[in-house]
Amino acid sequence: MPRKPVAKDAVLDAFEALLIEVGERAATLDAVAKRAGVSKGGLLYHFPNKEALISALLERLDRLAEEDTEQMIAAPDGAAAYFIRSSVWAGTPMDRAFVATTRLAEVAHEETRRRFAAIQQRWLDVLAEDVGPEVAKAVSYMGDGLYFNAMFEGGQAGGSAGREADVGILLEVLERLRK
Repeated sequence: MPRKPVAKDAVLDAFEALLIEVGERAATLDAVAKRAGVSKGGLLYHFPNKEALISALLERLDRLAEEDTEQMIAAPDGAAAYFIRSSVWAGTPMDRAFVATTRLAEVAHEETRRRFAAIQQRWLDVLAEDVGPEVAKAVSYMGDGLYFNAMFEGGQAGGSAGREADVGILLEVLERLRK
């Protein structure tokens, strides 16, 4: 009898959470099974090895990045403003998948690095269509800085007002660059 997709999602969610919280080395199959509340056999039914878990997480990241790119393209105030506004940690599924996969890139997982490069290039292309290639690069670095600092702060409640002010400042800078 096929297992419910809920169990598969729970295992992938557990892997993602462990990558975020403790890193790639501690995200063992045993730890993932325990975190997901399934037996190791139940985990292996869906994901026969760690590479299968990584592959599923990368597919999740690709899907979420494509959805994000579509939202960026459709943003009423432009792709660049959307990119800056969405470059702070909000605990979204995209945030979680992105941070979890960065843990894999840290340990030189080549497929993860390749996927990141493709996503970043797609975002840069969309930004360039909105503000031109030079400003697009600057916007990309602005977003990277916001995201890095938000991750570094760990989403602390007290830092959100400061981050919102930073976003406002960067949006003002963007408007000046557009002129």
